[in-house]
Amino acid sequence: MPIVVIATLTAKPDSVETVRNACKQAIEAVHSEPGCELYSLHEADGTFVFVEQWADSEALQAHSAAPSVTALFGTVGEHLDRSPDIKMLQPIPAGDPAKGRLRP
Repeated sequence: MPIVVIATLTAKPDSVETVRNACKQAIEAVHSEPGCELYSLHEADGTFVFVEQWADSEALQAHSAAPSVTALFGTVGEHLDRSPDIKMLQPIPAGDPAKGRLRP
């Protein structure tokens, strides 16, 4: 069963561009990782939200240890206003199946 991850990073006011660039740099490598079905970055007022979907827990576990993730957090660590908020979610089927789930 796919696993959805919402990862939120809040940049310090003077570090928004640094965090944005580091996030964008990680995306291409992550898109190539086995089991990556969706890895999408969104931003509002210096808060960056990754919406992710992984094929299974093994793919997510491999992603968590991937060099691109290590590099990302190594770069943004001191530029964040608070610790990253990472939530791993399981879909709950309801309503119209086509509209009630993420699709890659």
